[in-house]
Amino acid sequence: MRLKITLLLVAAYAASDAAVAESEILRGEYLIHAGGCIDCHTEDEKDAVPLAGGRQLETPFGVFYSPNITPDAETGIGNWSDADFLNAFWEGVNPDGDDYYPAFPYTAYTGVSRVDLLAIKAYLFSLDPVVKETPEHDLSWYISTRLAAGAWKLANFEAGRFTAETAHSPQWNRGAYLVRHLGHCGECHTPRGKTGALDHDRELAGARSEPEGESIPNITQHRNDGIGRWSIGDIEYFLDTGMLPDGDYTGSSMSAIVDNNTSKLTKGDRLAIATYLKSLPAIDAPD
Repeated sequence: MRLKITLLLVAAYAASDAAVAESEILRGEYLIHAGGCIDCHTEDEKDAVPLAGGRQLETPFGVFYSPNITPDAETGIGNWSDADFLNAFWEGVNPDGDDYYPAFPYTAYTGVSRVDLLAIKAYLFSLDPVVKETPEHDLSWYISTRLAAGAWKLANFEAGRFTAETAHSPQWNRGAYLVRHLGHCGECHTPRGKTGALDHDRELAGARSEPEGESIPNITQHRNDGIGRWSIGDIEYFLDTGMLPDGDYTGSSMSAIVDNNTSKLTKGDRLAIATYLKSLPAIDAPD
């Protein structure tokens, strides 16, 4: 009788552990969309395997190629420990201790919580491994070593987790977390200086992507340059469908972000983002 009870308890615990693991994987899948991982880590080809890397990221400093983040042991992240994964996001270093170039937005991801990052890792490690080598970056000579990446980090990076601001509501704080860190909206919507560092005094005031020259909109509350005339409902609906308040639809790179990122969020998270954006000061767009 005791043996039967023991076996039943073991089976119950195993089922409970499996349910927890499955729940974490599903949560990690959601966070992958919230973090915008698919767009950057999927090659821009019709039949490209999601998250297998190889996408070209053109910058004024050369071309970066996003890595394979499937769990292949040789060409992906299959050998990464939890600590390796956390250090990549929090400290901007790879498992060998080399500094990442800021084309990987660890400067924003450093604020993401441990529980969220490990859920993302659980989801990635649930995927089928894909054998796919990442091409070498094609960079200007003066930043072609990891020493340059380390020097940039010393000048421009401060590690630290997101801390809720008690003066604001939980909804506002959720929006701040998504915009500032997990969704890293500032990486595109904030202008940069000559070294590629974000101009934090003009956060989310719009930018121009280089070398393409695409104009990236101001999403502060400026009524003419930004989205100051948009309501919270307008912002939420745009993030869900890509439709602007005037009935037109977004295009260019933002259409992919709506498809793979913001439209996959819950309405509650989109409203949190909208609430946070509506609280920002109005900032003039760059010339």
